[in-house]
Amino acid sequence: VQLQAFGGGLVQAGGSLRLSCAASGSIFSNNIMGWYRQAPGKQRELVATMTSRGITVYADSVKGRFTISRDNSKNVYLQMNSLKPEDTAVYSCHLMVTSTFVRYWGQGTQVTVSS
Repeated sequence: VQLQAFGGGLVQAGGSLRLSCAASGSIFSNNIMGWYRQAPGKQRELVATMTSRGITVYADSVKGRFTISRDNSKNVYLQMNSLKPEDTAVYSCHLMVTSTFVRYWGQGTQVTVSS
């Protein structure tokens, strides 16, 4: 299984970005896909996840600003609005097969929010 993320970039505070992640390979349909981020000098943290049945989890810091969505068992998106400088981080796509707890990670995509 491979995960390919797209959509990072540089944006001013208050702006928006949309991240996309596409999974390829043999993927169980029951899974959780989502996004984590890691800022310089900080631990990786969960941003948002969504199960294949549509159940979502958001970090408190992004609630009301970020929206996660999926269009099937292989693609996940993160709409990021009202971006803040503290959202600056490398964002990584993640997939976990719920029946086996096997995890897959994509390469990170840099999101930089200027003040």
